[in-house]
Amino acid sequence: MALWSVFFVALGVSADAFAVALGKGMHMRRFNLRNALIISTAFGVFQAVMPVIGWLLGTQFASYITGIDHWVAFVLLGLIGGKMLWEAFSNPEDKEVDDRLKIRELLVLSVATSVDALAVGLSFAFLAISITETAILIGVTTFVLTFAGILIGHRAGVKFRRPAEIAGGLILILIGTRILLDHLGIL
Repeated sequence: MALWSVFFVALGVSADAFAVALGKGMHMRRFNLRNALIISTAFGVFQAVMPVIGWLLGTQFASYITGIDHWVAFVLLGLIGGKMLWEAFSNPEDKEVDDRLKIRELLVLSVATSVDALAVGLSFAFLAISITETAILIGVTTFVLTFAGILIGHRAGVKFRRPAEIAGGLILILIGTRILLDHLGIL
């Protein structure tokens, strides 16, 4: 898988973290650099670790599924992208969030926004990919997007939440389609 494809996957799985960061930033009465760095780090670490866990699980089953691996990647990425699109169009506006950073909430949000990365990591087990470099790229991308989301959210509110989720979902669907078409010899 090409580096640019991995980068687009990183953008796709980071979209949930970006959307949550917009909401967190919007509810900050004043910008708090320390909290922004803590949130960004937590989201980045979870987004980096989850694909590795998925990849480890997937490699245990790789010998059984190599003939249909491209279909597995296509279906997983398509389902994740479709879920993101569904949420973008069906979720009501976020409730107000307290300005204080709560560790429990941070952990729940970190896990919730990185579950998609676990499934993506599972699909990576069936591709020729360096999971270490990929996990680092996903983690760094998530860190940067989360930090940017907090800044933008603080300044502009949540008006970009839905477009970020839509873009993330479409990116994952397109990457899954590209993997399928590539393995079928169409591309």
